Amino acid sequence: MMARPVIVAIGEVLWDVYPDAVHFGGAPANVACHAASLGAEAWMVSAVGVDAPGARAVEALRTRGVETLHLAHDPHHATGRVLVTLDQAGVPSYDIVADSAWDHRVWSDDLGRLAARADAVCFGTLGQRSPVSRATIRRFVTATPPGALRLLDVNLRQGFDDADTIRESLRIATAMKLNDDELPIVARVCGIRATTSRDMLIELAAAFQLRLAALTRGPGGAVLIAGGDESDCPALATNVVDTVGAGDAFAAALVTGVLQELPLDATNRRANAIAAFVCSEPGATPRLPAELCAIPDTG
Repeated sequence: MMARPVIVAIGEVLWDVYPDAVHFGGAPANVACHAASLGAEAWMVSAVGVDAPGARAVEALRTRGVETLHLAHDPHHATGRVLVTLDQAGVPSYDIVADSAWDHRVWSDDLGRLAARADAVCFGTLGQRSPVSRATIRRFVTATPPGALRLLDVNLRQGFDDADTIRESLRIATAMKLNDDELPIVARVCGIRATTSRDMLIELAAAFQLRLAALTRGPGGAVLIAGGDESDCPALATNVVDTVGAGDAFAAALVTGVLQELPLDATNRRANAIAAFVCSEPGATPRLPAELCAIPDTG
C-alpha cells in the first residue's frame, strides 16, 4: 500500500454559478479536492484568469490541501464559469462559458517532471475541448509511468462529446469511469454491440485493455470491473440536495482505493458512501466527514 500516493487531476477549473449561489467546481478540480481529503498528495494542472475568481479558485484548492504550483495564471482569458440549473430531483444541467483560461493550459517541462512522479492521473473529455488544452492533457497522460493509473472520467457535456475525443482518450487510458447516461453513447461511438450495461462495460474494457472500468448508476449504485473481478454495490439512501460533483467524489474514492490496494468491494462501498454524502450537501466539494476518509478495515 502506498503511504501517500501522488494523484494529478488535469483539466478544467471553474466556478459553478447557481441561481442563488456560487460554488467552486470543475470535474478534475473536484477530484483533486476529494483525493486530498482521502490522504493523497493531490495536484491540480489547469489555468485560471488573472482575476478575482481565479484568486478565489487558487485559495479554494489550497484550503482543501491541493497543490497548485502547476495552476497557471492566464492574463488573456477569464477564469471558467458554468451556469448550473437543477431540476426537482437535484439533477443539473449546464451552460459552460466558452474560451476560458483552462482552455489554454500550455505544456511546459515542469509538467513532464510532475507526470513522471504520478501514481495516477485523472482527466476527462470536457477539458479537451480546445486544441491547446487537448494537446497538454494527452501529452501529460502519456508521460506518466507505465504502471500509473490513467483514469478517464468521461464527463460528457452538451456539445462536447465528439467521438474522436472519446476514442483517443480511451486509447491512452488504463481505467474508465462513466455513468449510465454516458455508457450507451461511448459504446456506440466505439463500435460496441452489446445490449446490456454490464456487457457494454465488459466489452469496452476489453476493447481498450483497461485495468478497471466503473459504471455509476445514481440511485442504482455502481458496478466495478477489474480483470476477472467484479463488484456491484447498491447506492446508499440519502436526502438528495444537489448531485453536482457526486461522480467526481466517486472517482476520487475509486482511484485512492485502487492505490491503497483495497479490495474491489471495499473500494466500491466507500466510493458509493462518499458520493451519497456529496449528494446530501450543496456544491461539489463539501468537506468529507472523517469516518468516510478513513481507510476501511477489510481484515
